[in-house]
Amino acid sequence: MAIYIQLLWVFLLLVNIASFALYGSDKVRARRDDERIPERVLLGVALLGGALGAGLGMWLFRHKTRHWRFVVLVPLFMLLHLYLLCRLFF
Repeated sequence: MAIYIQLLWVFLLLVNIASFALYGSDKVRARRDDERIPERVLLGVALLGGALGAGLGMWLFRHKTRHWRFVVLVPLFMLLHLYLLCRLFF
């Protein structure tokens, strides 16, 4: 069972790093008026475990903070992930 927990932590670390990087990349693309990363991709990565990285990316890059979907859904995804982790470990 311990290997699965370690794999879960590695997965969560990697998906949060990827999520943070996607938000930063999309911010750069927005400033350059370049092709953007679709919102469904940004929210999808947040839902799949990258909500913390998405939230940090939104805050640090000041990106997507005026869009209600992101302002509401990313914190909800964080709460969902916290709930699931608590259920798993306690």
